[in-house]
Amino acid sequence: MSSTLDADTAELVRAALEEDIGSGDVTTAATVPERASARALITQKAPGVIYGLRAAETAFALLDPGARLERLVEEGVWREHGGPVLSVEGRARALLSAERTALNFLSHLSGVATLAARAAREVQGTRARVLDTRKTTPGLRALEKAAVAAGGASNHRAGLYDAILIKENHIAAAGGIAEAIARAREHAPELADTLEVEVRDAEEIEQALAAGAPRLLLDNMEEAELRAAVAQVAGRAELEASGGVTLETLRPLAETGIEWISMGALTHSAPALDLSLIMEAQP
Repeated sequence: MSSTLDADTAELVRAALEEDIGSGDVTTAATVPERASARALITQKAPGVIYGLRAAETAFALLDPGARLERLVEEGVWREHGGPVLSVEGRARALLSAERTALNFLSHLSGVATLAARAAREVQGTRARVLDTRKTTPGLRALEKAAVAAGGASNHRAGLYDAILIKENHIAAAGGIAEAIARAREHAPELADTLEVEVRDAEEIEQALAAGAPRLLLDNMEEAELRAAVAQVAGRAELEASGGVTLETLRPLAETGIEWISMGALTHSAPALDLSLIMEAQP
């Protein structure tokens, strides 16, 4: 994880702890002696890929800087039978107060990585790669995209600033596909290689190709339409399919011959991975 992402993660975790603890963890303060020590073990209880250990570790460390943390699993590796994930030793009150925040981050990000791994598995043996989208949880995009990559799928653009994606509303506002492409290249020549344009039919495909678009977005097209587009383009541009993609539809889409399939569900609909935390008091 980059130093920038580390710093951003720390801020996100700090805000999440403040949201959860507020003026104080009244249950823990009432029931747990102030000087008590404990060991907590996080366990993976379902098949999947772990990602997000840094966020979980940060939650414990922010409440107990002296906590001893031990990773018991490698991130980004599929584990069919789960097992121990993270061991934490420290002040019992801190472990209990950080528990939910740590598990929220870890289970969500591991869920994203797990769905990404399942998606990547579905397209093995084809030329297609699965992409994430900008349909991310506000504030968690960098972490969610890192989880996608850890699971084995690929990242699309990080935001509106690092690539050109001309969609139908941009085309309408510009007055046509060719005009939109020309304006985009003039405005951001350094991003010309990233340029992608949404097309709806064979005529728009030809317009985009004539204007030199290196990638075409085929939104909500049926398999037959995608196969026809692959044949029409004949390698003159890369093709990306999108729109309501699920694990069940990935393989048929990949077998049409396209290069990319974007799947918003990787981040907006990934089920949380089942994890638990059990704490043992220490003398």
